[in-house]
Amino acid sequence: MAIVLFDSTNRNIYNPFTLTRAIADLKVGMLSFKERWEIISKAHNFVHTDAYLQPLYETISTAEHIWINASIFATESLWEQIENLKLNECIEDEYGCIAIRLHIDANQFNEESINNWITKSTKISNVQRLHLPHEMIALNATIASTDFKLVTQKKQSQPIANTNQVPQQANIFIEEGAQVNYAFLNATSGPIYIAKNAVIQEGTFIRGPFYLGENSLVKMGAKIYGSYIGNNCVVGGEIKNIIMLGNSNKAHDGYLGDSIIGEWCNFGAGTSNSNVKNTASIVKIWNEGLHKMVDASQKCGVLMGDYTRTAINSSINTGSYIGVCCNVFGNGLLNKKIANFSWGSHDMYELEKAIHDIKNWKQMKHQTLSEKEESVIRFLFPFKIF
Repeated sequence: MAIVLFDSTNRNIYNPFTLTRAIADLKVGMLSFKERWEIISKAHNFVHTDAYLQPLYETISTAEHIWINASIFATESLWEQIENLKLNECIEDEYGCIAIRLHIDANQFNEESINNWITKSTKISNVQRLHLPHEMIALNATIASTDFKLVTQKKQSQPIANTNQVPQQANIFIEEGAQVNYAFLNATSGPIYIAKNAVIQEGTFIRGPFYLGENSLVKMGAKIYGSYIGNNCVVGGEIKNIIMLGNSNKAHDGYLGDSIIGEWCNFGAGTSNSNVKNTASIVKIWNEGLHKMVDASQKCGVLMGDYTRTAINSSINTGSYIGVCCNVFGNGLLNKKIANFSWGSHDMYELEKAIHDIKNWKQMKHQTLSEKEESVIRFLFPFKIF
C-alpha cells in the first residue's frame, strides 16, 4: 500500500506554478506537500497529475492505495484517520474528498468519478487545504514552525561557529557541510534551518522562520526575514517572506517581499517589487484558474512562474502575476499581468530561443534540460492567458 497524491480538477487555480509541476510539489513552510506526507505517513508516495506532466513522475503501480487530495496539509492526527480507511471508504469535508482507499488502475482515476467508488463516506472538519496560490505567502511562517519539528526529529545539528550571533540557538539547525560564519541568526520569532552544503556569507542578517536549501548561497550583507529558499539558489539584498523554489537567483541589491518565485528564475541587479499599495488597501491579483482578479491581502508581491527572468532595475508592481518562460523588461512599473512566453511586456518569446536560453541557464548551474522537461515547455507554448 502506498499513497497517491492526486491533483484536483481545478488545479489551474495554482498557476503559474502548476503549469510545470503537480500540486504535490508546491512548497510551503520548509517542505512540499509530498515531502510532508512522506515524513508523516512513512509510506511511499506517488503523484497523479495532468497527462502532459505525468511523465515527470514515477509510474503508479496498480494496487490498493490511499488516494489523497494533494492540496491537503498533512498532520499526524489526520493521517491516523486516513490510514484506517477500508477499501472504497472515503473521508471528506465541505469541499469534497480528502482521501479514499482504492484498488484501480491510475489511468481510470478521475476526481469527478470518486462518488461512483465510495461505499462509505465520513464527514470531518478542521482540515487545512490550500485554496489559492497567494495563501502560501500568508501560511509560510506558521507552517515552517511545524515543519521544523518534522525535519529535525531524530537528527542532530552541526555545531554553530562562535563567530555567529545566535539568539534562541535551540531553534537553529545546521546540516553537515553548511558554512555559516560572522552572521546574525535570530530564531526568536521562528526556526532557522540551513541544509547540506549551503553557505551564508559574513555580515548576513537572518530572522526566522527561514529555510535555506542544499548548495544555496546567501551573499554578504543580505537581510532576510521569514522565507523559504530552495536548493541551488543564490540570494542577496533585502528579502521578506518569500517562497523561492530551486535553482533561482536574486543575487543583488533590491527588495523582494511577500512573493512566490518558481524554479530557474533570475532577477537582474536592482530589481525590486512592491508588496503594499500606497493606499494600504487590499491587493488584488490575477487567478488564472478562476479567470479573474481575486482579493489577496494588504501585502502581496509577485507570483512568478518557472524559467522567467527580469532585466536590471525592473520595477515589479504590487500583486503581479508573471507566467512561465518570460524575459521581462520595460520602463517604469511593469504590467501587473504578464503572459507566459512574454518577451518584454507585450511581445512573444520565440519557442526555440526560449528553450535555447533555458538550456544556457541550466548549464550555468551544471545541469541540463531533460527531454521530459522540454516536452512540458513545448506543450505549454503558446498557452494564452488573460
